Amino acid sequence: MKDVSTLTIIGGVNKEGIPENIKSIEFNKGEIIGIVGPTGSGKSTLIDDIEQLARGDTASRRHILINGEVPDVAIRVDPRLKLVAQLSQKMHFLADMTVEDFLSMHARSRGKNPKLVHRVLELANTLTGEPIALHQQLTALSGGQSRSLMTADIAIISDSPIVLIDEIENAGIRKQEALELLACEGKIVIVVTHDPVLALMATRRIVMKNGGMIDVITTTLHEQQLCYKIAEVDNWLLSLREIIRRGDLVEGTV
Repeated sequence: MKDVSTLTIIGGVNKEGIPENIKSIEFNKGEIIGIVGPTGSGKSTLIDDIEQLARGDTASRRHILINGEVPDVAIRVDPRLKLVAQLSQKMHFLADMTVEDFLSMHARSRGKNPKLVHRVLELANTLTGEPIALHQQLTALSGGQSRSLMTADIAIISDSPIVLIDEIENAGIRKQEALELLACEGKIVIVVTHDPVLALMATRRIVMKNGGMIDVITTTLHEQQLCYKIAEVDNWLLSLREIIRRGDLVEGTV
């Protein structure tokens, strides 16, 4: 798989055909980028353009460059060369196989060491309060377990250097740890979110309105400090949810 150091979006037009305020923006390897804006502002369209490696052939007329160059046509049409992996809040497994069989099959198809299966499972279980076992059927996993498993799988086994995440704030996983895991593995992580923790974890966030990119905000030091405080509250709430899920009392935790 080709090493991806940078991904560049060349601006197109908004819903009214007016040129976007942002003419060009470049993302770097290991960077977390946020995409924010109200419902209907064009966030999903932007990540669709990235996933399709648009060449001015979508409604937005945007162009996507990889390492500063127009990507080869083969990368767009050959699944084996796919550069982009996507995680969403609504994803579920359909394959009728165990977790171990799925991970082993994926490792073999990528030419990776089968021992990575255990590393993936270990990481996945740090992201969810519902432990995952190798013998479990994929179709029996909860939404949170599925997304935790896929996050770890993308980080460890997948060759996809670009990860698109669409609104996982209510996905039942430890979202901050998930983003940090992917970024530390050298992925370019682009997250669509309304969640203040995820938005402020990003080094920059693209502001969308009326189908166009209208601004790019660099996260300030004050915002980073605020993110740490919000994350503490968020993790506390997650621990309370896990206590309630187990059927235990929450006395002494407040």
